[in-house]
Amino acid sequence: MKLRLFILVAFPFFFVAASAQQRPYYTQYILNNFIINPAVAGIENYTDVKLSHRIQWEGLTDAPVTTYFTIQGPLHKSSFPEKTATGYHTPGENPRGNAYWRNYTSAPAHAGVGLTILNDKAGSLNRFAAYATYAYHVGLTPNTNLSAGISAGISQLSLNTSNLNFAVPVDPAVTNANTINRIKPDISAGLWLYAANYFLGLSAQQIIPDQIYFSNHPVGIVPGKLVPHLFFTAGYRYSLSDDISALPSFQIRYILPLPLGIDVNVKLQYKDLLWAGVSLRYKNGFAAMLGINLNQSVNIGYSYDYTTSALGTVSSGTHEILIGFLLNNRYADWCPRRLW
Repeated sequence: MKLRLFILVAFPFFFVAASAQQRPYYTQYILNNFIINPAVAGIENYTDVKLSHRIQWEGLTDAPVTTYFTIQGPLHKSSFPEKTATGYHTPGENPRGNAYWRNYTSAPAHAGVGLTILNDKAGSLNRFAAYATYAYHVGLTPNTNLSAGISAGISQLSLNTSNLNFAVPVDPAVTNANTINRIKPDISAGLWLYAANYFLGLSAQQIIPDQIYFSNHPVGIVPGKLVPHLFFTAGYRYSLSDDISALPSFQIRYILPLPLGIDVNVKLQYKDLLWAGVSLRYKNGFAAMLGINLNQSVNIGYSYDYTTSALGTVSSGTHEILIGFLLNNRYADWCPRRLW
């Protein structure tokens, strides 16, 4: 049973391009676009830290578990006034109301840097990755910015063969070691266009295609292949009232030779305090999200995914929690001003 589950879930999830996306899924990427697109680094005027833990297909043995840490911010703080609109909390008023968006201006040209540390485990397979990021933001118009970013680092792919049971006593992948590691270079790049009412993002992960195998004797073994992942993301902001904004967005994933992956999201935000949302993953499932800005330093988001595929019959869904910290937030912003 363990070997069958390993073949069904873990191996395609990481390495077989014809079977599954090789990078982790995220539901709350709309709250941390940096995990998808390196061009987001430094977009706000503070250091943004995110911690995320995702348990996919809970109840299914050896199902994927993904944990990541990201930190990103500007190289130099902008010389904004001592207080920003989102730092004021006048009773009965919304600091992110219509007046704020009417007065929105583009950010001055600046650079941003970031770091991502990620661990993604499925059965006997594990992927650990670490990336450093650099991005640069420029103003195209008085209220529109364009940024470009690149991430470079390594991915360590590990196979724990001690958990596998084979019909053949001696297999070339397990002859000499209980854990076999493969370290690969990894590069991602992206563009991010943003203004008061919309954003557009284009990014590519795993740009360097490469073969991967876990045998110490690869003769006669067909290797897997790491392939590029392309993401196109877009969103628009509508004011339903002075206190409530609707933020529809979508993401399209292109991973050859898979069909296009499509997510459609809607997030409702009340002032700069609370948000709730739903997400539809085409032909896969849907999710519900809820979050709160506790204060000017901490925010929390939670999502629950329900799978409509056959996996939904053997799992109780997917849980993902995201905790954010706003460091060096000297202007007391309770929520992002450019990533809404």
